[in-house]
Amino acid sequence: QVQLAESGGGLVQPGGSLRLSCVASGDMFRNNAVGWYRQAPGKQRDVIATITKSRSIHYADSVKGRFTISRDDAKNTIYLQMNSLKPEDTAVYYCKDLTASIVYGRDFWGQGTQVTVSS
Repeated sequence: QVQLAESGGGLVQPGGSLRLSCVASGDMFRNNAVGWYRQAPGKQRDVIATITKSRSIHYADSVKGRFTISRDDAKNTIYLQMNSLKPEDTAVYYCKDLTASIVYGRDFWGQGTQVTVSS
């Protein structure tokens, strides 16, 4: 089974930075496409950034130039470096194994980590 655990969220002032981490179970994660998602209050869960095994990366327009996704395959971990944070970035952030979702026919989510951007 796939198990994901996000961490690194917290309260930060506008313009500040946070670094989120997601640790996944299993070695297959190292070969899979993965991504970060977020869900703000009253809104749907949207993709923020994705990265493949070959380091092909895509960002949502709302975070392009401010957020950076990366992965450490030896540690089964992906990261989201968030800079120049805005109040609009306030949300619960989740990671997802995109390839596993296809293989198993369902999504696998961790508990998420809360990011609050406020003065």
